[in-house]
Amino acid sequence: MHEMAITQSVIDAVCEHAEGRRVHAVTVEVGALCAVVPKAMRFCFELAAEATVAEGAQLMLVEVPGVATCRTCGAEFHLSDPILLCPCGSADVEIQSGRELRIRSMEVSEICAQPADAGTTRR
Repeated sequence: MHEMAITQSVIDAVCEHAEGRRVHAVTVEVGALCAVVPKAMRFCFELAAEATVAEGAQLMLVEVPGVATCRTCGAEFHLSDPILLCPCGSADVEIQSGRELRIRSMEVSEICAQPADAGTTRR
């Protein structure tokens, strides 16, 4: 299952950019043609986030449809799998979308400022 390796990379990037702040939510764009199964990625996200600042964070997946343009007839059409064939029969197509796999956004907590006398306050 390559989703675990991909999801681990997402968690690593999120934790690095969070700079120690708690991560509450992560939004990831997943293209229909990138061979990632969203259900598997959701399962892996929870496992990969354990014991990190992203533990308990919500994963929101935005699925991007596959769209291509035929260089032969000029038609734009949707793709649900990586079989790149225009309805006209031509294989001379250019993919417009559907290969995306990127972190779109993340929601993190603000870091609380320490009081000016933090070094002298008893605990």
